Amino acid sequence: MRRLVSIIALVLCLCSVQGQTIVHLPDSKATLECYDVAHPLATVVVCPGGSYSWHDYKVEGVEVAQWLQAHGIAAYVLRYRVQGWWAWATHYRLLFRGNQYPDPLRDAEAALDWLAVHADSLAIDPRQIGVMGFSAGGHLAMLTTYTRQPAFVVPVYPVVTMRQACCHSRSRRALLGEYGKNNQTLRDSLSIELHVRPDCPPVFLVNCVDDPIVDYHNSVLLDSALTASHVPHRYIQYRTGGHGFGMSETKGSPECRPWKEEFLKWIKGLYK
Repeated sequence: MRRLVSIIALVLCLCSVQGQTIVHLPDSKATLECYDVAHPLATVVVCPGGSYSWHDYKVEGVEVAQWLQAHGIAAYVLRYRVQGWWAWATHYRLLFRGNQYPDPLRDAEAALDWLAVHADSLAIDPRQIGVMGFSAGGHLAMLTTYTRQPAFVVPVYPVVTMRQACCHSRSRRALLGEYGKNNQTLRDSLSIELHVRPDCPPVFLVNCVDDPIVDYHNSVLLDSALTASHVPHRYIQYRTGGHGFGMSETKGSPECRPWKEEFLKWIKGLYK
């Protein structure tokens, strides 16, 4: 009996982090960390950044979800498959496949599908499930529009192109693989600016001109593509703030930190 109790306690520990439920997505190695809100204003799958190589899980995941939850938005932080530190350091994917495209997209699809299936039990509206991503996670958020129809997309200082000179090369190598990074057809297929359709969901786009990691022209390319396809969107370009600030009240700059309040106004405008 004691052994059974110990096993149950261990399982509960493995399925909870800081009191949050962890969902292991079916047919996927990905997980969702759940910040539930009953009958929320909207629901967001949060995709942390990390160059498709690791996850900035705290700043661009947990802290984002906590802020959203505090403002009446249900948030589910996606830990999707990435290249990993070892592959980044050793280039072992020259011999073994490892994690690469389409793995992150399949994980994001699984997250959206799981939320749609369980919408009733979670007390969320399946028509109001969107995706928010940071840096490489912003690229992943936009990739979901290739195969799914999220209600909205929020790319924050996103990686966008895989073909232009402003490409973030580390993200490209991590996503496309050691050989795929040189495949022009694959590069083009994953360059978001080339694949924005008129039926793309509404987009809220944010970045900073002084971003030292992802060239700000990535967001300019996306804004231009959204405009050309007449997709409803809002683009806020700040002069200062850099990269990796998430929802932080200390990172970034005083100029860019109000972006989250602007997002809140925008999402309320979608669901008056």
